[in-house]
Amino acid sequence: MPNGIILLDKPQGLTSNGALQRVRRAYGAGSAGHVGTLDPMATGMLPLCLDEATKVIAEIESGAKCYEFTVQLGSRTDTGDAEGEMVEQQPIPPLDHALIESALVAFRGTIQQVPPMYSALKRAGRPLYELARKGIEVDRAARTIEIFRLELLAARPDALDLVCECAKGTYIRVLGEDISRALGTCGHLTRLRRAWVEPFRDLPMLTLDAVLAGAEDASGLLKPEVALRGSPEAWVTAEQVVALRHGQAVRSEIKQPAPGRRVCLYGPGGVFLGLAEALPEGLLQPRRLILPKAT
Repeated sequence: MPNGIILLDKPQGLTSNGALQRVRRAYGAGSAGHVGTLDPMATGMLPLCLDEATKVIAEIESGAKCYEFTVQLGSRTDTGDAEGEMVEQQPIPPLDHALIESALVAFRGTIQQVPPMYSALKRAGRPLYELARKGIEVDRAARTIEIFRLELLAARPDALDLVCECAKGTYIRVLGEDISRALGTCGHLTRLRRAWVEPFRDLPMLTLDAVLAGAEDASGLLKPEVALRGSPEAWVTAEQVVALRHGQAVRSEIKQPAPGRRVCLYGPGGVFLGLAEALPEGLLQPRRLILPKAT
């Protein structure tokens, strides 16, 4: 099976799931998943996990992400980006770098953000975007998000270019609207690019054409363990692999990480076996295993 991760540079105009399904079919993967949905308008890093590599999706999703985006000031759309219908216009006050910086300060660190109606969040089992398309708006509780970095790259009289590094769950469309409001006007995104997703910030992306062209020899696949760089590691014996296969905890001689910490397991020959959870007394409980077939 084509177990591995592809760092796709998603092109504009294609949904995240649309990109995923094209790659899944090309590689003949039985299962596949993407990490963090990018809107059709957005471009940039979209990690695609094929077959057994889907077991590390949750670990990647918890990492930080970096976005570069442009906010068009003076007009707001129903979706928060250029693909929506314009619903509001406001004059743009005179802006300078000091005024913009004073507004951005309020959005750094731990803040509250109300999710948009045009999102995949569900209400009574229905995605909010389905309600939004029918003109229905419901109350959404604010959620705590964390923004590690928010900087102005360039400013024009009617638009701002910004970069944001943030934790999971941050809606950049909403951030653009909120920044516009803090500047005394309204706004929407006209450009959104995800520059990187942890832990892949130093790795290159592949275009969709390059990914599809490399499907025959799987040349674009990264090993699943690449997503877990920096995690504690433990090596187990062939006998312990049998125990892990049956869901049994095994004892490790590694320096004991804190209970609850995820640990990368390696078997004889350095074969990556998946993830375990550190338990007290040096035990490792298997959680998401990528085990070779029993012989």
